[in-house]
Amino acid sequence: MPRPTKCRRVQYSPDYLIFNPAGVPARQLKEIDLTLDEFESIRLADLEGLYHVEAARKMNVSRQTFGNILSSAHNKIAEMLVHGKALTVKGGTISLKNERLFKCNDCGAKWSEPFGTGRPGYCQSCNSENIYRMK
Repeated sequence: MPRPTKCRRVQYSPDYLIFNPAGVPARQLKEIDLTLDEFESIRLADLEGLYHVEAARKMNVSRQTFGNILSSAHNKIAEMLVHGKALTVKGGTISLKNERLFKCNDCGAKWSEPFGTGRPGYCQSCNSENIYRMK
């Protein structure tokens, strides 16, 4: 009997959940499911350029497990591109990190706020209103 899958930490859900070739009706395409933890591994390693050790720490898994997740994601994306399949992002054993990250343009301070608390009006360090949401 295999070990139960450890819950993987995911920073946020993607804005887009379905990707398919242009000009082909979705009902004619075979689908490949990319799990949310595979999506997060692509984001951390390929988009943010993190080393596997640091990315694994962010996802709350071992470095080896992170490498396996990333390899699976790369294989699914390659299959989607080469064979013209639809890719859906869903599922997985995850815990969603319920925080938003903000940064001040004036002093460079970064901080997080939980979802549901509204947008902060000013920087916690310098009281500037010149802030933006990072994630």
